[in-house]
Amino acid sequence: MLFPNTDIESGGCSALGSADFLFTSSYRSLRGKGVFAEINQPVSPNADDTRKQFHESVQEAFTAAKKAGICNPVVVGAVPFDLGQPSRLYIPIECDFFDRSEMVSTVNDCEAPIPRVEKMQSVPEERRFKQAVEQAIANFQHSDLRKAVLSRVLNVELAEKVSVDEILSRLIVQNPLGYHFRIPIEGDQELIGSSPELLVRKVANQLTSNPLAGSAKRQGDSERDLAVSQSLLTSSKDSYEHRLVIDEIRQVLAPYCNKLDIPTSPELISTPAMWHLSSLIRGQLDDPQLSALELACELHPTPAVCGFPTKDARNLIRLVEPFERGVFTGMVGWCDAEGNGEWVVTIRCGIVNGNQIQLFAGAGIVEDSCPEQEWQETRAKLGTMLNALGITQQEAL
Repeated sequence: MLFPNTDIESGGCSALGSADFLFTSSYRSLRGKGVFAEINQPVSPNADDTRKQFHESVQEAFTAAKKAGICNPVVVGAVPFDLGQPSRLYIPIECDFFDRSEMVSTVNDCEAPIPRVEKMQSVPEERRFKQAVEQAIANFQHSDLRKAVLSRVLNVELAEKVSVDEILSRLIVQNPLGYHFRIPIEGDQELIGSSPELLVRKVANQLTSNPLAGSAKRQGDSERDLAVSQSLLTSSKDSYEHRLVIDEIRQVLAPYCNKLDIPTSPELISTPAMWHLSSLIRGQLDDPQLSALELACELHPTPAVCGFPTKDARNLIRLVEPFERGVFTGMVGWCDAEGNGEWVVTIRCGIVNGNQIQLFAGAGIVEDSCPEQEWQETRAKLGTMLNALGITQQEAL
């Protein structure tokens, strides 16, 4: 079913429909409208929690939705980086699955100009970010820490309130192959973005994961772009960073699978802004009743967004990052009552609140990292959201 008054053929921003929730994928895309139930319970209130209570609360919400006449209810939303913080999950009253290619072909780059930028501030600013990178590198010398993902937030203040539909339309036009999302998170705040990274997809007893680790900025000249991509593919630093992620995902998934196919070496994938090292992982579950949300919670946070070992990396992040990540580097997606679903890593994203927008970017730090290069990587990754706002990277911090 389509929502009342939704015309996907009309094009422009209106092709997004009157959705409160949006998630797009080449597998299945959905729009949700209205809130039947809201689940704000943390996945793990404390380090010793088994997550049983959280998953029971999701099942209770599914049961209530079925009793209310929702045949196959879907939970959609965002789980934060810190699993001890409240989740932002919802069961929509109405849910519409659709073909993303139809939406991409009808959404136009909205003509309305984005309001001018009044103020822009990076937290941390460049000097402090580079100091944090140096601190992480120093930690590798005298601890078990092997990788830490350090990030920053770019606070943007516009002259007037901006339309979320307009930004999202630009994101879809500029990044047609991304995982697009729109989720209300708190008050009037909305999380929007176009993630390139699949945390997990689960269909019946089949799972797919596509971790990305190791990145390089795309170049405007095709010859230089090719050279950059090949340099990334042969980089020992980036290969090491990628291998840490793959090894940890293997360790997490292996106990749940009777078959797990992991490539011996990564491949290149690209977005309009970045090159990434990518490994497409496929598995067959022992227990098909295990849900996509349960698998996602087991995988999160991967070394791609936190570091390795996880506990050591998280401690360093708490020490050197002067802001709370919240939903950034968490996970966003959906899961139905049958356990099928799809969750992606919450990156290439922003939080919109009236005329205030927070943009996020991070970089994986290993022993061979260079502070200047890691700062430039965050600038490149911010490009996805900056382009949707009509802000050049030269203008940004």
